[in-house]
Formats: sequence, C-alpha cells, structure tokens
Amino acid sequence: MTLKPTLTALLFSASALAAQDSATGMQQLMILDTQDTRHLEGFLWYPAQANTTVQAHGNAVWEPINVAPDAPALSGQFPLVVLSHGMFGNARNQAWLAERLVAQGYAVAAIDHPGTSTFQRDLDHQRELWNRPKDISRLIDHLSADPRIDAGHIYMAGHSLGGFTAVALAGGRYDPDGFDAFCAAMPDDLVCGIFDRWNVAKSPDDRIAMAQDLSDDRIRAFAVFDLGGTQTFAAKSLGAIDSPVLVYGAPVDLEGLNLDIESRALVAALPSALTTYYEPDSLAHFDFLGVCTENGLVILKDEEPDDAFVCAEGREARRAEHAQIASDVSAFFARH
Repeated sequence: MTLKPTLTALLFSASALAAQDSATGMQQLMILDTQDTRHLEGFLWYPAQANTTVQAHGNAVWEPINVAPDAPALSGQFPLVVLSHGMFGNARNQAWLAERLVAQGYAVAAIDHPGTSTFQRDLDHQRELWNRPKDISRLIDHLSADPRIDAGHIYMAGHSLGGFTAVALAGGRYDPDGFDAFCAAMPDDLVCGIFDRWNVAKSPDDRIAMAQDLSDDRIRAFAVFDLGGTQTFAAKSLGAIDSPVLVYGAPVDLEGLNLDIESRALVAALPSALTTYYEPDSLAHFDFLGVCTENGLVILKDEEPDDAFVCAEGREARRAEHAQIASDVSAFFARH
C-alpha cells in the first residue's frame, strides 16, 4: 500500500504552488460509453503552469472561477478528488471547491450524471440510479492512467444526491424492502416522493440492480455534503463501511431534508472511529453551490422566483462558508 500523504506534505505542496506562476488548469472531459447510451461529460481541474487565466463556470447568477484552459500541468502527480453533483445539478456546481482544492495541490474532476443533471433528464436514466456510482467509477477508470494523477490517492465529495452516490461508493447498500417499509410509515418524506416519481426500484430487476454492491475501494475517504437518501441504505451496510467519512449537515431548512433521518442518522450508523461530523448553525443545503453574483438574487426573483432561495445569503456569508468547508475537506483528505 502506498504511504498516506500527511497534512504537512500537502501544505508544503500548496506553498510550492504559491511560489510558482500556478493557476487552475481546466480540461474538458468526455468519457464515451461503449454501448452508446451513457456518455459522460465534465471537467478536470489541476495545478497548472499559467501566467494568464480566463473566467469559467459563471453566468449572470453565479460567480465564475479563474481557469487556464488546457494549460500544461505542474510537474509531479496530484491526489485526485472526484465530485458528484446533486439532483438536477451539474459538474460546475462545486467548481468553487475545485479551485480551492487545486490551490492545495489536488486535481479535481466532476461529470454530469445523465438523467439527474441540469442538461440531461432522461426518465430511464433517472430510474437507473445505480448508474450514478458507476459513473464515478468510470471517471476514476478514465483518469487513473493519466500521468498527472496519483492513482493511489483518490478521494470523493458529493452534495445532496451526490452524497447518496458517495455513500453507495463507500459501501452503503440500497435496501428495497427496508425503504418500502420506511416510506409506508412516512409517505411525505422528500426522498420517498422523489424515488416514487422516478420509479426507482419498482421492478424486480431494478430492485436487484439498486441493491448491488456499488462500492469502489480505490476511493480512500469521502466527504458527504447534506445528503438525501440515508433511509434508503441498509443499516448493517452503513455500519460496515471501513473508509473515513466526513459528513456535513445543513440545519437551515431550505430543501425539506430532515437531518434526524438524513445526515445525523448517517453519522449514527457509520463507525464512529472513522466518522467526522460538522453541522454549522448557519449552513443551508444550497450553500454547497457557488457564490451568487451581486445581482443573482434579484435576477432569480424576477425570472425564476421559485428558485430564488438558492441565492439567499449567497454572497459573503457563503464565501466564508466555502473557505471553511474547503479547508476542512482538504485537511481531512490529507490525513487519509
């Protein structure tokens, strides 16, 4: 087994990056499906040699980050963090985290999950949720041969439905019978309603597919950002997870997630010696998205009023939260 990086080593790496003309390199990713049904598109961000940058991943609502497209990478190999976005999100949603982690010496990659992304909402792909963890394993397959990547040090972070994806990759096993019983007792639960609308695990074959082992032991540690779906997993499987897991719960209720049956329940089920939990008082579910522009909230109130809440307290308060989250995640991964 390769030696684990130490926090000191990564901080030294970050200092070395700062001493150079370094930037966040960006490369577009396309991972083709041999069956031509589930191509994956996304981005790889990495420490790069660059004197100039351009803005990317921003618009009238979301602040961009500064990147150097296709710039040469700095010398050496970088530990890899793979990201999984939330329901109907996309690979750009945690670009803010990618930029901060790249500054600490990581490479970061994210893809759009077909069926549950902003741009791809095919109903069959929504139903086939077992493919979400497989998307991440395919992403790791694709990048493991990249000479810039230290394939012995791979980590994962996921937000919301991406947190569900991360738990499945850590070893959580979907429990069809247990989830059916839970939803019969709590029919108004948010996740029960979503999975029912998407026809998840309705057929015998789909129940088997959802309950399969989707873990990927190449991932050394996980960060789970205000997940939805803890109640879908067999408690025994959560207790058997043997990877370190950092869990964030967001107590400001903007999404309808009940922390008692989501993040808090996940932490109670995971092995305590491997689990770290943070629940900042001011943290909301959508604070894991980017920083809103100065006019972002006004634009949403005018054009998409039902979605305006995603930019509530979405500027300086969120920027401060991002700094803390990125620091926590980087230090957590460096210990493992």
